[in-house]
Amino acid sequence: MDVKSSLKYHLNLTTKGYRALIYSGDHDTTIPYVGTQAWIRSLNFSVVDDWRSWSVDGQIVGYTRTYSNNLTFATVKGGGHTAAEYKPQECLAMVQRWISHNPL
Repeated sequence: MDVKSSLKYHLNLTTKGYRALIYSGDHDTTIPYVGTQAWIRSLNFSVVDDWRSWSVDGQIVGYTRTYSNNLTFATVKGGGHTAAEYKPQECLAMVQRWISHNPL
């Protein structure tokens, strides 16, 4: 409760080379993905790989954008606030690819 913003912590970790995956369900009404995008923009990182779709089993399941400082943002189509609860197969594929340094 006493941390008003996590921005400085994210800046500290990502500028030191740590990778970060930030994802949002596109049906999240608690923290909509456009709010997450605005938060990412406040980091002032440049875009390395602009918007593109990502797929599982030949189906588009979201969109992703990669930023400098090893930051990846992804959306999960049909995912709510707890995206993995709504779309477990898609979120598992996303995390497995990211951990393995493979593109989404």
